[in-house]
Amino acid sequence: MAELDVDVLLVGGGVACASAAQTLVEEGFVGSALLVAREPEPPYERPPITKGYLRGEEQRADSYSPSAGWFDEAPIELRTRTTVTKLDPEAREATLSSGEGVRFGQALLATGANVRRLRVPGTELEGLHYLRVFGNADAVRDELDGVTDVVCVGGSFIGCEAGASLAQLGKRVTILMQEHEPLERVFGKRFAEWTRAVLDEHGVEVVGDDEVERFAGDGRVERVVTRGGRELPAQLVVCGVGVTPDVALARGAGLAIGESGGVRCDERLRTGTAGIWAAGDVCEYASAAHGGARIRVEHVEHAKAQGSYAARDMLGRATGPYEEVPYFYSDLADWVSLEYVGPAREWDEEVVEGDMAGGRFGVWYLQDGRVRAALSVAGGLDLDRARDLITTGGRPAAG
Repeated sequence: MAELDVDVLLVGGGVACASAAQTLVEEGFVGSALLVAREPEPPYERPPITKGYLRGEEQRADSYSPSAGWFDEAPIELRTRTTVTKLDPEAREATLSSGEGVRFGQALLATGANVRRLRVPGTELEGLHYLRVFGNADAVRDELDGVTDVVCVGGSFIGCEAGASLAQLGKRVTILMQEHEPLERVFGKRFAEWTRAVLDEHGVEVVGDDEVERFAGDGRVERVVTRGGRELPAQLVVCGVGVTPDVALARGAGLAIGESGGVRCDERLRTGTAGIWAAGDVCEYASAAHGGARIRVEHVEHAKAQGSYAARDMLGRATGPYEEVPYFYSDLADWVSLEYVGPAREWDEEVVEGDMAGGRFGVWYLQDGRVRAALSVAGGLDLDRARDLITTGGRPAAG
């Protein structure tokens, strides 16, 4: 028999469940709710782990979302260092890692993602790091004294953001990646070439069209040997080779898994089992903003928006499908500031608007003449205009 009985169970310690909790309170929810988080911290935003927190400019509490102490005052119980080990959707029961049983009325699954790990010789050496939680950033910072050369493996956000931060800390940084240019898979050739020039200008070397063959050293990493025959000096390595949605709990519960590897949801983020929603990294949903196309997005602002929507839908206050156009922001140290709405998984045309040489511009991503996504650098595009064109299928006047 379940020891606990709650109206709402929020599974996951990230910003999706935190946003759902905040929305429940703001909407006047008067029932009982439990948020279960596997990390020792209250919910927090992850971007500072490769940026301000990694550089020592921000404290952990600066990243808490909601702010520190919010759960102490809110009528929602927060359990840290706890996971849901089993979920029975039909019986509406869950089992916690503490051994306790929980009976619930409604649930939100936002179990996040797990980092992909390299499977090459030498991964047992000291000095290899993945950046996902505060403790990872702490470990990197603890090892920086005496480090001259750093290799960041991966040309997407983690590799580029961490590389820029470590370069700002005075390290000689090389980014090693399979892509030809940094961030090319997400933002295309035009922006990627511009980004490489920025990195070059700040002393970050970019090695593209190559990958790790093995890590070499005596107890601690000393160099990265690539398939292309390079030997890159490194006393510290940061690996950013992607994540996979953590759907183990959902799969075990018999929920449908979509083509992208996330929990398959409808246009209201419902899983197909009554009373259970998904949000954040694990949510693959039919996007009303994209004509019903199924997408899954791994961005913090999108996770917040989904968590908030799911909470309103639980309360019967969502008046229609989830219609947000996913939004993302990033920066490389203080060198590049970008915002993006989309996503565009593929496109056949890139239209640049503004002054690339001056560093304030935008890129429109079109397929069959229709806007699929838009990138704004240093405020170079009106993102509200971009959202309208994405949902209506229009084309920018600049094109």
